Amino acid sequence: MKCESNLTETLSKIKSCSTVQPTCPGPKVIDDPCYKCEAGWELHGGKCYYFSNNKSSWNKSRDECRAKGGDLVKIDSREEQSFLERRLRDVMTRDEDKFWIGLTDSAAEGRWVWVDGSSLDQSLKFWSRNEPDNWKGHNGEHPDGEDCARMGAKGGADDCWFDAFCSKPHRSICEKAGVKGQIKNVCD
Repeated sequence: MKCESNLTETLSKIKSCSTVQPTCPGPKVIDDPCYKCEAGWELHGGKCYYFSNNKSSWNKSRDECRAKGGDLVKIDSREEQSFLERRLRDVMTRDEDKFWIGLTDSAAEGRWVWVDGSSLDQSLKFWSRNEPDNWKGHNGEHPDGEDCARMGAKGGADDCWFDAFCSKPHRSICEKAGVKGQIKNVCD
C-alpha cells in the first residue's frame, strides 16, 4: 500500500510539472513593433526629433545633432512639416525663437540641398512669402547673403521657412531614425 501511495504522489508531481512546462519555455527575446526614442527625443512617424534649447550657428547646430547620433531635420512631407509647426508652437518660448533645419544653399547660391545631399523637392518647399531672398544685410555687410534655412514663427504662420545668415545663433531641430525595441519575455 505504501508503495502505491508513493507512486501516486510521484505521478501527481510529474503531472503538475508537465502542465507548467509548456507555458514556460524560458526567456526569449521578441521584437517589439513599436519605435523607441531616447530620453529627450520625441517620436513621430518612426523618427525621433530633438528640439534644442541652446542657440548656435547652423554649422555648430549640425555638429551638435551629429554628436547625438542624428542630423539637422530633413522635411520629407507636408505632414512632417505640419507636425513640426505644431510642436514649435509648444516649444517656442519667445517670438524670436527660430530653429535651424537641415537645408542650405551655401555650396551654390539658389540650389537648396538637404544635409543628406538630396536637392529640395520643388513640390515640398515651405518658404514664407518672398523667401528665400538672400538678403545681404542693411549695408551689405553679409556679401554671401543668407544661405541657411530656419523655421519658426510664434504666430504659427504656415509655410514658415526663411533663409538666414548661417552664423546667426538659433535653436535647432535634430532628427534620427527611431529604433525598434526588443522585449525580453522571462517566465517566473
